[in-house]
Amino acid sequence: MKVLKFGGTSVGSYDALLNLLRIVKSTSEKEQVLVVCSAMHGVTSGLLKILEDARNNQDGISELKQIEQRHYQTVRKFLEIKHQNKALLALKMLFNELEELILGVKALGEVSERIKDRVLSYGELLSCTMITHFIHQHCGSAVLADTRELIKTDSTFGKANVNEALTQNLLRDFVSNHQDTILVFTGFIASNASLETTTLGRGGSDYTAAIVAAALNAREIEIWTDVNGIMTADPRMVKKAFSIPHLSYLEAIELSYFGAKVIHPPTMIPAQTKNIPIIIKNTFNQDFGGTRIGMDSSSNGSLVKGISFIPQISLITLQGSGMVGQRGFSGRLFNTLANANVNVILITQASSEHSITLAISPDDREKAGMAINREFEQELALNKINPPRIENNYSIIAIVGENMRHTKGLSGRFFSALGRSGVNVVAIAQGSSELNISTVIDHKDLSKAMNSVHDDMFLSPVKTLNVFSCGVGNIGATLLRQIAAHHEYLQGKRQVKLNLAGVCNSKKMLVDADGIPVEKWDVLFEEKAGPGSVEEIIESAVKLNLSNSVFVDNTGSPHVASLYSQLFEKSISVVACNKVGVSGSQDQYIQSREKARKYGVDYWYETSVGAGLPIIKTIHDLLISGDQILKIEAILSGTISYIFNNYKGERTFEEIVREAREKGYTEPDPRDDLSGLDFGRKMLILARETGISLEMEDIRIQTILPEDCLKADSLEGFYLKLREHEEHFSALKTKAESENKALHFVGTLENGNARIELLMLDNTHPFYNLSGSDNIISLTTNRYLHNPMVIRGPGAGAEVTAAGVLADIVRVATQ
Repeated sequence: MKVLKFGGTSVGSYDALLNLLRIVKSTSEKEQVLVVCSAMHGVTSGLLKILEDARNNQDGISELKQIEQRHYQTVRKFLEIKHQNKALLALKMLFNELEELILGVKALGEVSERIKDRVLSYGELLSCTMITHFIHQHCGSAVLADTRELIKTDSTFGKANVNEALTQNLLRDFVSNHQDTILVFTGFIASNASLETTTLGRGGSDYTAAIVAAALNAREIEIWTDVNGIMTADPRMVKKAFSIPHLSYLEAIELSYFGAKVIHPPTMIPAQTKNIPIIIKNTFNQDFGGTRIGMDSSSNGSLVKGISFIPQISLITLQGSGMVGQRGFSGRLFNTLANANVNVILITQASSEHSITLAISPDDREKAGMAINREFEQELALNKINPPRIENNYSIIAIVGENMRHTKGLSGRFFSALGRSGVNVVAIAQGSSELNISTVIDHKDLSKAMNSVHDDMFLSPVKTLNVFSCGVGNIGATLLRQIAAHHEYLQGKRQVKLNLAGVCNSKKMLVDADGIPVEKWDVLFEEKAGPGSVEEIIESAVKLNLSNSVFVDNTGSPHVASLYSQLFEKSISVVACNKVGVSGSQDQYIQSREKARKYGVDYWYETSVGAGLPIIKTIHDLLISGDQILKIEAILSGTISYIFNNYKGERTFEEIVREAREKGYTEPDPRDDLSGLDFGRKMLILARETGISLEMEDIRIQTILPEDCLKADSLEGFYLKLREHEEHFSALKTKAESENKALHFVGTLENGNARIELLMLDNTHPFYNLSGSDNIISLTTNRYLHNPMVIRGPGAGAEVTAAGVLADIVRVATQ
């Protein structure tokens, strides 16, 4: 025998009902089938609204007529004309009864829980009456089983308690009298000893299926719904969520208690008692295996089976010296809350007994506060305890799994995932069974927390970073093109997915939490970007509160760099090619790094020194390994490197500078490079990365341009002055060539001092053969004392700089 339960969405449309009939027919050909059905999708909520309207003396009959017509139309689609009248007449009688009840509520102007149960019961009575006729025509002999006659409860209307012994006898007798018949049981509803209609509460139809299955020792319960079983998390919040093949009863109870709506806790108890497996399947994807719930757990590749949540809770905290060592205090607290009909969701208490915090439904906070004040009136008056503190807008997130037991470090991973995303843990609860770890967090962080924990706990092979890219110029555009070109490689080989959540320049921005298609970002930015600023895209990033967010600064703007602290404080990592952020004041440099460390985010700026060359990372690795940097020599200006490497033969200095600008090696005004200030900032960064505290004015920079060249009032005026001073530059070139040396603008960091000067280097120096626009750096350390470590390669250009930025972004994912 098998029990098939169909939820509201599985009986709520023509396609759903077609699938229901196929499932019932194929199953009934193999074994005896008992069917349990919910009301059609939307009917229960519709009846609640009609009740509320009637209570407020508003017309609800027109909405009732819409529900009536929906049922009639469904009958006409599924039944042959000769069978329609009987079904339509049965439905009409039910609708007449329902209309009388609604009119009675309207006349009285009030709705008791007893009347509410009676009205809501018609949702199941109507759907099951209709479905019984459908099954009878399409699948075989069928009989309606009105569970008001078969499931007996007390008079707790809204969530009645079942009289198990009496119910089991009634169900067994009824089924034994209807052999070789498909029985269709009304879900959700029952009756008390006075034959008044009661309901079984939230998820009552699932509970009905379990009660029927347990009473009749069914082989299996199949619950047909509109999802592929129980998921590792709510797929509406966590897009990477996947179906769980196997769960134990205990795991399913924990997940359902904490908000997994596919199945409800009471359902598990009758099934668990008789060890009846429960299978959750999708009516619209019947070939998918779904989730099987049984006595034992199994691994799904993770110690954690699922992550669930309660979206809104309130916290009540009691504290005071009068609680310490007082026997029975907790008992009084819980008794008074129970008497006030307040359900306690979570409890956490300090070992000092000085405070206790409870999580409750926000709907219960007022009556809970009043009950506590009454019970502890004397202690409050004597200031032995403080008035109860009630806090709102919190959520609970819980990880669940039987395999979590006795596993070292799991809690650490859980809290680390939350901390790295900037989620503050307000309260923690874990039972000694170690089946569930629950934390209370701020409601606004719920989505971010769910995604972060899911990524970490399920060891998702692909880590998603939500990227907000600032600057769409040469480097910014090249970066996005590289991301598009390497998207498949990054996801397949590096297990990193870059979700472009936002793009901006100084005037416009485009934001989409679901991702801007990076292969056509430029078209979308042109067509859809609205007015916006850097501050506004940061505000959007903070408001979206996405997990693993990264702000990428592709600009050279001091203003953008000044906003990094705001990002760190909101747990957003920063990747920058903008050297201003780390070449400002020493205090600012220290403050930015400390803030990033404090808030557990990354701050990478490798490209601020050598474009795509791994200079800063190499220095960090040397220092981490215990080595000591004794001396750094470097050529860190691709512009100046290109100019002096090509200033040979008959060519003039002016020609080479013009050529460098035309090839994109210089800033729009080459003087910005030739002044040496940009090179100086890079040397300052290197000094600070090695632990030397310097300011920009401490860097000694030799001026290689005559004063009037620097002061020329236009770019052409500058070129003219270069031409006039060709003799000066030619003399330097001639002297170097005569001595078989090479002219290079070299930065040196040694003994805590930094300088940049024009040097003539002989062929024994590693920089002698430098060519093109390459950068080069020589690191002399205790380990590389006689043969310094040399790093060489292109140090300028959008391609290599963007590649370095991309490498830093991927580096965030690996931390």
